[in-house]
Order: sequence, then C-alpha cells, then structure tokens
Amino acid sequence: MSTEHPDWTRTGFSTRAIHAGQDPDPTTGAVVPPIHQVSTYKQDGVGGLRGGYEYSRSANPTRTALEEALAAAESGGPDPARGFAFASGLAAEDTLLRAVLRPGDHVIVPDDAYGGTYRLVARVFGPWGIAHTPLDLSDVGAVRAAVRPETRVLWVETPTNPLLGISDVAALAGVARDAGALLVVDNTFATPYLQQPLALGADVVVHSTTKYIGGHSDVVGGALVVAAGAVLPGGLESPAGGTDVAGAVGFHQNSSGAVAGPFDAWLTLRGLKTLAVRMDRHQANAAAVAAFLVDHPAVTEVLYPGLASHPGHDVAARQMTGFGGMVSFRAGSEAKALDVCARTQVFTLAESLGGVESLVEHPGRMTHGSVAGTSLEVPDDLVRLSVGIEDVEDLVADLGRALA
Repeated sequence: MSTEHPDWTRTGFSTRAIHAGQDPDPTTGAVVPPIHQVSTYKQDGVGGLRGGYEYSRSANPTRTALEEALAAAESGGPDPARGFAFASGLAAEDTLLRAVLRPGDHVIVPDDAYGGTYRLVARVFGPWGIAHTPLDLSDVGAVRAAVRPETRVLWVETPTNPLLGISDVAALAGVARDAGALLVVDNTFATPYLQQPLALGADVVVHSTTKYIGGHSDVVGGALVVAAGAVLPGGLESPAGGTDVAGAVGFHQNSSGAVAGPFDAWLTLRGLKTLAVRMDRHQANAAAVAAFLVDHPAVTEVLYPGLASHPGHDVAARQMTGFGGMVSFRAGSEAKALDVCARTQVFTLAESLGGVESLVEHPGRMTHGSVAGTSLEVPDDLVRLSVGIEDVEDLVADLGRALA
C-alpha cells in the first residue's frame, strides 16, 4: 500500500468526509483518530513542541482532525479553507463576530433568523455598539439598499430556521463584495453535502454541528470554515496582526477558549463520515412528508423548498443538490399547532434538529421564544418538523393521527 498522502480535494464529498484529516494513526495503524483526552503536552526542551501542540485550548489532535475534515467537506476544491471547531454553534458565531466587528459597525441579518442568532446580535452585540437590520434576504435589491458605509457583515441563513426561506448566495456575495463586507452563511440546515456556500462566493460558513453533522443527538458543537483569502472588513487588523479572517478567528478562538472538547470532536467527526447517506434518507423522507401535508385539509400552508410552489424553489434547485430534511407547516391556529405537537408518537416533541430521530416542535413557544414581540416573531400556528430517517410510512401515519 502506498504511503503517499492523497490529495483529498480531488475526491468526492463522501470520500473527503471519511478520510480528510483522518490518516491512520502512525503508531498503531488505527483507522479511527484517537480521542486525545489530554490538557497539556510534553515539550522537548523549552518551546520544543511536537506537531505544534502545547495546551489543548490552543490545539488538540482530535480537534485538529475534525477541523481539517470540516474544511475539506465545505471547500471541495484546491483552495485551503480553514476550519475551526467550537463548543456550540453560538460559541462559533460569537467568536466570529468578535473577530470581525468593532463598536459602530453594522450587520444585516435575515428577518426570520434563528432565534439564538438574533438574540446574540441584538442583545449581546447591540449593547456593545453593533447595529443590525433584519431583512428579507430573498430580495437582493432591498439588501443592497440597506447597506451602509459601516456595514461589515451580511449574515445569511439558507434555508432559514424555521420558515425555510431561501436566499441567493451568489447574488448576495456580489452585494457583500461591492460593500467591502463579509458574507457569512449559516449552512446548518443545508449541510455541506447539499450546499457549499464558499464555492458560491461566501467568506465564512457557520454550522451548529450539533445538528446534521453530528447527526445523532448526542453531542453539542459548532464550527466555522473560512475561505482562503478572506480579508477582514473595513481595513480592520487582527489583534494578532494581519488582516486575514482565519488568523483573526484563530486568535479569538484561543483567547476566549470556547473550543470543542476532544470527545465532542470525536463524536462529531464520527457523524460527519455518514452525513451523505443520512441526508439522502432525511430529504427523501422530508419530500414524502411535505407531499402528504400539502394534501391534508387540516394544514393551511406547507413550507418546504422542494415544493415547486415554494417561492425560493428555483434558487434552491440552482444552488443546492437537494432540499434537506426540514419541513414546517401551519395548522390554522396556535391551539391546533400545540395539539399536533402533543399528539405525535413517532415524532418526539423536542428542540434541536438533524438527528436520526424525527422531532416536532412549536417554534413560537420553544426555539424562537426569544424573538417574541420583535419583527422576527414567527406565526403562532407554525409547527416545525425535523424529519428523521425512520420508515417514512410510519412518519406519515403518525402525522395523520396527530392531525386527525
């Protein structure tokens, strides 16, 4: 067997997800990266580091394997994107925003953003002096008109959580580029298997790896993948020196320390290996569930980008290779929505998404309670489904009973 290191950038998605950053252990030949459950590392003399490891907040071999694998999964090309793994998705978002913003800056966010993201921008960074404008990001003209001289970040979710809105990443990349701002794309719902924003012009991709990448509802984590050559906006310089985004993120990751632990990194890496086969089943089941809901008399609206009736369907079909496993629908009243959530048996009533098991939730009372009373408040009759990989006949029958 050849010992030459393969160029994983020339391989397909699943091959990269299984192999990039995960060479067999040189000592034992183990094909799975070890869990380096360690805080510090012996130095060969002062400053004599083995592989650059000195303290696990700064770097840990298991986390390095995950970061390299995530970068390979998201970039899919020869340019060396750089990955960073965090303790949660919000820890990743917080680190990025601290790295690229300063008081007086402005951020454009979706008008149906994930509630935790909006809370972070409005209630944590707002008092720090960061202004924000919520917008329908499917309207590229409105986004361009909202750009200010101090706009530094255009924050995109596509599909959005929980209304499944679609934004044109390539078009918004042009707006951000003209404004001298960064385009940041939360790719949690789509996953790197179905959508690769860096190839469409994004500067940074964000993930809650808790969701589809982890895939088994057993680990909390987050990630950033920074495009090669991404430069800090507005002439900003990193405290560590230089203007590259990856360098600034790395400095803040080490300085604030909200990093993924080695066991969490190992679990997430395990999930990434099977992302492609799981997403194929998630989206096949979701399409069947959406088709069932469209024809159900108790459902007033179905939100799923795979439906031809969805306003973002054409854009989604152009920039995604599939439509994902999330489906939302409206039940006509809050009481009916709550009743559906209470009556399912295969769908588990719980927050989060992207695991192998199907979940149901009421966003207005659960994941998006933090945006109640704001312009981002979600309809009170909305039900969000994370469609798992169970037998689809059982999922459809469960929803039928709940809606009866």
